[in-house]
Amino acid sequence: MTSQALDYDDSSALPLIAHQSQSSIIAYRDGQAISVGRFLHDATRLASTLTGGGYVLNTCQDRYRFAVGLAATVMSDRISLMPSTLVPETLNALQDIAPNYISLTDEDVLQITSDENDAPNNIELEIPLIEGSRQIAWVFTSGSTGIPVPHPKTWASLVTNVRIEAKRLGMIDGRSHTIIGTVPAQHMYGFESTVLVALQSGCAFETGKPFYPADICQAIASVPQPRLLITTPLHLNYLLSSDLTIPEVDLVVSATAPLSETMARETEKRLKVDVLEIYGCTETGQLATRRPTQSAQWQLFDGIQLQQRDGQVWASGGHVEQPVAMQDMLEITHDDYFLLHGRSSDIINIAGKRSSLAYLNHQLMTVPGIVDGTFFMPDEQEDDDKVVRLMAFVVAPELDNATLINELRERIDPAFMPRPIIFVDSLPRNATGKLPRNALVELAKNHTQQS
Repeated sequence: MTSQALDYDDSSALPLIAHQSQSSIIAYRDGQAISVGRFLHDATRLASTLTGGGYVLNTCQDRYRFAVGLAATVMSDRISLMPSTLVPETLNALQDIAPNYISLTDEDVLQITSDENDAPNNIELEIPLIEGSRQIAWVFTSGSTGIPVPHPKTWASLVTNVRIEAKRLGMIDGRSHTIIGTVPAQHMYGFESTVLVALQSGCAFETGKPFYPADICQAIASVPQPRLLITTPLHLNYLLSSDLTIPEVDLVVSATAPLSETMARETEKRLKVDVLEIYGCTETGQLATRRPTQSAQWQLFDGIQLQQRDGQVWASGGHVEQPVAMQDMLEITHDDYFLLHGRSSDIINIAGKRSSLAYLNHQLMTVPGIVDGTFFMPDEQEDDDKVVRLMAFVVAPELDNATLINELRERIDPAFMPRPIIFVDSLPRNATGKLPRNALVELAKNHTQQS
């Protein structure tokens, strides 16, 4: 199972950005355009100030400052560190993995960037060419012991990935799109789909990271069309639940969690626009897209191959430099397509019956009155009871327990009815809308202690 790949290789020198002139627009802040000339000068100035080790931890929340920090890191022949969290335990572990790394904050970048909109003295700087084989970033997953595990990304693999994405999203068509992202640039999805794809397609991005519906609407309205909204199911749910008039966008892209067909249809109807999903993981980067309202099947990126070996699906080819065993349950269908049946760890077995948490969560979210919710299966060591019971946490101010149980009985097998159902004011979602398991474990413990 494979697709035709774009013709890039590790020996090629590939440009840092794909914009055609110094006056091209690379970003918008509060509606004000930032030129390529300014970006190159800011990155060059920042690169000249970096001293210390060969690694940079870029925590900039402003997307332009993050991009300047990324460019400066590349230009100074350093590697960007991209951990999944910035808790003290992770930062301590990074010191062992990447000694003497440099921390880069918004304030650090702000101190050196130029105040003028145009490049100083109108001096044009050449766009750097980067060897494809160079390691540009280390993205991290949490190992079985909790210690961050680095996954090196070369420039060729990143460029190949996001140029295919740009083609798939229709960004390389002679029009200068503007990206509005609700996800942080440090997350793999945000890194690829709001920063790198803009740099490698000649497009621009809005510098903020809006979360609330009013902020998202303001960010959309502040930039010119065509506009791409790069977001998550969590942000879409908040946006659709608001009574705000949503400015026109030309495409909506979602990732980080499964997007239900119901929400996809509602988004397309409300915004009068196509909604696409991106599938991937930290180890591989982006692998496939689909339009949920048209098909349940995912179409692979060019060059990617899926193979079934020893009861597991492996991804290789294209921008994936080494074969990777997928942690999700994938069903290879035909040609360049597959079905996603959830994570291997997502499958639960109760009284001989099997289901997935993704399916149960989907059914939960179809209940009228549910604002947010999730099923949760504790591990045995996380629960003092001899019988570990499936739980559910819900945000549903207008529902009571009996009504919710009756609604769920219409949707799921009795074996998977949650006991208990816990009503909460909000769920502990992170910046990309995901629910870390350790946060749910803590939520369950707090409920047990209060019961």
